[in-house]
Amino acid sequence: MRRLMGSIIEADKLSKLYPPKTKAVDGVSFNVEEGEVFGFLGPNGAGKTTTIKMLTTLASITSGTAKVAGFDVKHESARVRESIGVVPQELTADDELKGVENLMLLGKLHHVPQSEMKEKARELLRLFDLEEASERRVRTYSGGMRRRLQMAMGLVHSPKILFMDEPTLGLDIQTRTKVWEYIKKLNVSGLSVFMTTHYLEEADSLCRRVAIIDHGVIKVLDTPARLKERLGGNVLILEVSNGVDLSEFLRTIPTVSDVSRDGHMYKIKLPKTEDAIPAIVDGITSRGLKITQISFLKPTLDEVFLEVTGRTMREEEGEAQESWVQNVNIGRSSS
Repeated sequence: MRRLMGSIIEADKLSKLYPPKTKAVDGVSFNVEEGEVFGFLGPNGAGKTTTIKMLTTLASITSGTAKVAGFDVKHESARVRESIGVVPQELTADDELKGVENLMLLGKLHHVPQSEMKEKARELLRLFDLEEASERRVRTYSGGMRRRLQMAMGLVHSPKILFMDEPTLGLDIQTRTKVWEYIKKLNVSGLSVFMTTHYLEEADSLCRRVAIIDHGVIKVLDTPARLKERLGGNVLILEVSNGVDLSEFLRTIPTVSDVSRDGHMYKIKLPKTEDAIPAIVDGITSRGLKITQISFLKPTLDEVFLEVTGRTMREEEGEAQESWVQNVNIGRSSS
């Protein structure tokens, strides 16, 4: 893991009010550290998209402050735009241009010298395994190739931080896994990443920390491991050989935090699994009973999301997605 150097994003009491009185974001404060992959999660309409729009200069700030790469978003928006890369959910590459031509065009828009851009394009095409397809028109690309090209396009001007909106949406698991590898590789090379995703296993695997926002307020912000720990640890599922109620006995074991029973089946919450299992097994066998089935369930970010928002991320997947980069203003233009 890369050593973190300081904050690349600083948000302090950031708010957005839409007329007449709709508060889309309500005083959120958080930092993203340099070299960090940071996950920003939330239901549709929770304020996630509006927050990202403010950070990327696409929406004005009603109150509070934000700095990105050391620049004030409100007063130094052009410098912010120079410092960030954006990989939108929508695929924006020109289908009629070749892969390398899309990169060269975007480099020109970002004022990257053409002599530098030629080498940069080769480097990016190599990084994302697109060298052999570089002279093909994008309309011939598969969905995974288009997504990889989109990531390359976000990096043409060597940004300090990359904003990624649903980078693997709609991809099959093999292609998603490949994209995860690219994100990890980019991070190891020194790039900070701010990402949204509906795949919570993705956030669990990639992100050092995640924030969950709902109703315009950040509800939790921590590492995936600590957020899952808050749910009470692992769940041990046991089936015993007859219907004797063992609930009272199980609750006497110090490390058991909760017990529920359904016939012969028991669900036991265990913050420290290794300390409790010997006592559970000994207690059951000493009563002349046999364990006929045993399994473990580990807490997931899906469960954290459900506890925080009252909804699962799967419910969110079927809803309309917001677009936050349709009118991105790139390059060195001033606002």
